Amino acid sequence: MMLVIENDWLKVGIVRNGAEVRGVKHKKNGLDYMWTGDNAYWGRVSPVLFPIVGRLKGDQYQLDDHTYKMSQHGFLRDVVFDVEEQTDTTVSFVFESAGQFSHVYPYEFKAIIRYLLKEHSLMVQWEIVNENKVEMYFSIGAHPAFKMPLVENETIEDYRLNFTPAANKSVMEYELKDSLIHERGTANDISTIQLKPSLFAHDALVYSNIDQITLESNKTGHGIEVLFEKFPFVGIWSKYMDTTGTIAPFVCIEPWYGIADTYNTSGNLKEKMGVNKLDAGETFQAEYKMKFK
Repeated sequence: MMLVIENDWLKVGIVRNGAEVRGVKHKKNGLDYMWTGDNAYWGRVSPVLFPIVGRLKGDQYQLDDHTYKMSQHGFLRDVVFDVEEQTDTTVSFVFESAGQFSHVYPYEFKAIIRYLLKEHSLMVQWEIVNENKVEMYFSIGAHPAFKMPLVENETIEDYRLNFTPAANKSVMEYELKDSLIHERGTANDISTIQLKPSLFAHDALVYSNIDQITLESNKTGHGIEVLFEKFPFVGIWSKYMDTTGTIAPFVCIEPWYGIADTYNTSGNLKEKMGVNKLDAGETFQAEYKMKFK
């Protein structure tokens, strides 16, 4: 079942499975901005990643003398949320773990995901409530995929990525091999990257200390601004097709509070790079915005 929120500019479709946005249509310009979820390339559209972002080394981690198995990006993207509240322009989803995942994640939590429309923008708000009597370790991230190209008679090479770095911070970039972090270093002057399939030949592009990324057509100016101040990491990804040297017809811009394991990780979740710690009974909150133009 698709739930719909809309205003004078945008119509957004969201499903309860994963509380996932499946479509965004701009009423003024007629464009559909989200990837279709075609399984031939990648069957998802905008999953929420929790309680890990990316891959664990060996698809496992250790916590308090126990070893747990968990696949890439965790399990929240596959659960069915309840609808907590809905209006014409907003909808809130809630999920409570209630012991369902104790075999892979020994913490109990409540996850709330809210979507709010404001003119041309869709706001996404997360809350994670620690329902344990001990501190809780987790990561959370977004993975929205945007259709590229947006209009006919364009190619991926007609689009560019414009970056807005965080003030007074050096932009760091991370090298991924086999979905693990191998190196990080200071990025060269990063303001604009022209899109081309070879960018994704090895995996995602991953950075820290970025506040905003705009994916924009050189020809029409249509595109998407993703604003995510205070998020420590961001990934940019498309599925690279080795046999043809092309990419799937989408590009993901992914704000993250967390990151994949490093190749030399200890495997201890409490020591994991980018992991978040939440005290007993406390609530984690984060928000990012997508502006469609």
